[in-house]
Amino acid sequence: MKKEQVVNCQFSVWYPLFKKHTIKSLILPIPQNVIDYLFDDGTLVVSGSYLLNNQPWTDDETTTAVTAPEFPEFKIRVQEAINVLGGRVFPKLNWSAPRDANWIALNSSLQCQSLCDIFLLFKSSDFITHDLTQPFLHCSDDSPDPTINYELVLRKWSELIPGAEFRCFVKENKIIAISQRDYTQHYQHIAKQEDSISSAILEFFRDHIQYQFPDEDFVLDVYRDSSGRVWLIDFNPFGEVTDSFLFTWEELTSGKNLTANQTQEDTALQEGPAFRYTTSEVTVQPSPCLSYRIPRDFLDLTTGEDAYKLIDFLKLKKGQQEEESDEEGEGP
Repeated sequence: MKKEQVVNCQFSVWYPLFKKHTIKSLILPIPQNVIDYLFDDGTLVVSGSYLLNNQPWTDDETTTAVTAPEFPEFKIRVQEAINVLGGRVFPKLNWSAPRDANWIALNSSLQCQSLCDIFLLFKSSDFITHDLTQPFLHCSDDSPDPTINYELVLRKWSELIPGAEFRCFVKENKIIAISQRDYTQHYQHIAKQEDSISSAILEFFRDHIQYQFPDEDFVLDVYRDSSGRVWLIDFNPFGEVTDSFLFTWEELTSGKNLTANQTQEDTALQEGPAFRYTTSEVTVQPSPCLSYRIPRDFLDLTTGEDAYKLIDFLKLKKGQQEEESDEEGEGP
């Protein structure tokens, strides 16, 4: 995987080329002060202010007010974009969405209606941190890292059925493998519709994607809706930084064992890309994102490293709940 391949998979690079085949989205440049805020690994404060007890383990009532940083101009631009997209959006950075942080949202969803919602997810996500700090981590070339202009991507919120999402691995402009994206669940319709799903994806690829993406090796995420139409969801680099799901990167890079399709016994005569999906409830696996659901603060607490972070976070949540209660009590 080369650094240029990673650069080409940025949303703002491919979206103008394929916008009519994907979900409507808006791209906003992120000011430097907002990037600095996302980098900041201090106390998590996302809106308003709340009180911190300087001595949480004593009876000392001394308190200090902590106020969230404000970005009024950026906040206005973000809210205007959210309104244009229908009031609900799916946020991401240049490459990643904060899928590992949905546990912290009150609705356990990546659906956002304000900049506050976005900040809460972004500052809780290791995926976002990777975009900001190590986007070229697994690249093989030693050239200087390209300069990245970070952007907030807002995608119109769409209720996608997880069982209709598929990841396609493209090598030398040819799909060599297709994997069920939500491989942690068993979807009966995939086995019944295997041929039609594969055919629809290949047709979409030939008609709209093949030879039009800047690289010849890449990973493509698609969605097949109830009418059978295929939509483009995202591009990813062809390399270890991208989850290979039901394949291994050794298989994908070497081409070995790709015909060992787990959906059928005899694959010696299989034509087209390998297509793998979870075949029964017995093979269901836990979601890989579950490992991110224990907050770092709780781990710090158990090891005695930083008990104050947990106290601060719980007080923040309590303060937000009290503010909401006061607003409801005010009446119209």
